[in-house]
Amino acid sequence: MFVMTNDASRNEIVAYERTPEGMLYNRARYATGGRGSGGVTDPLESQGSLTLSQDRSLLFAVNAGSGTVSVFTVHGAFLFLRDRAASGGSEPVAVAQWRDLVYVLNQGGSGSVVAFRLEAGGRLRQIRNSTVFLTANATGGSSLSISPDGRFLTVVERLANKIDAFQIKSDGTLAHIVANSSPGAGAFSAIFAPEGNLLVSETGVAGVMNGSAASSYAITQDGMLSAFTQSIPTLGAANCWNAVTPDGRWVYFSNAGSATIAGFAIGKTGQLTPIGGTIVGTNPEGSTNLDIAITANGRYLYTLNSGTGTIGIFKIQQDGTLLSLGEAGELPANSGLNGIAAL
Repeated sequence: MFVMTNDASRNEIVAYERTPEGMLYNRARYATGGRGSGGVTDPLESQGSLTLSQDRSLLFAVNAGSGTVSVFTVHGAFLFLRDRAASGGSEPVAVAQWRDLVYVLNQGGSGSVVAFRLEAGGRLRQIRNSTVFLTANATGGSSLSISPDGRFLTVVERLANKIDAFQIKSDGTLAHIVANSSPGAGAFSAIFAPEGNLLVSETGVAGVMNGSAASSYAITQDGMLSAFTQSIPTLGAANCWNAVTPDGRWVYFSNAGSATIAGFAIGKTGQLTPIGGTIVGTNPEGSTNLDIAITANGRYLYTLNSGTGTIGIFKIQQDGTLLSLGEAGELPANSGLNGIAAL
């Protein structure tokens, strides 16, 4: 299990070994060779800053402070730095990979997505003329995801409340942007489920207590969104991050403002149905659980608790509810931590 420090002077990956029971131990640190952005709580305001490859053999980490992306090979809890490439823009905040293609979302400046070819040994080569820009300057690009069939890439523009779709061309470059205004307020992150549904976290209308929500969509051939479930409440505040189980059965949303986790079943038609009373997991008050990650075997869920400098550990039970197994970590609280990934 991996967490990124996002330290402004020396960005590092903190790696943990995991027991068969889901507990974490034997912490080690690996320098990315770049600088993070620093900050206190969620300075990157993104999902996907620390990303495992599809086969979980590589780990991608953004260095927002130095404008680079680091690539590690993964051998259990051991990491080996293989490459550090310029992001092609300003302030990289998220990475997505599909086969030999890697896309980097740059939040700074004009806001852009840049395509790379993944070569032998984990090296990145920027594809010529692959830079595409978001709808305007300073729109707050906050997540990107690739559809399971490799046809579409989506980007959430947090400040503009848009969900952009790009068709992926055969050479890896992206077709023209199709900008969808999010029907739900406060779109922050979007991920594709294994069946191809797009699952979106929404922080909700400002000032509304526990007003966060979740939506699910299909993407049509022309890049437009068609809703399966629209703004179903997550019964919490600041729902910004989400994670789906590998079998596509369950999806979980992190309510950072209320230290809770909402859970939903994903229907065959893409519709979201609350698991039990919706709230399936709770961290200690003040945890500020940011990003979340699910293990490859679908048995455990981890939350990055920035407010307390810990990692929340949960077992995913057969009915989709979560059993808290406590916390681990001993990381510095309110120190700018961003990004979590799990094998």
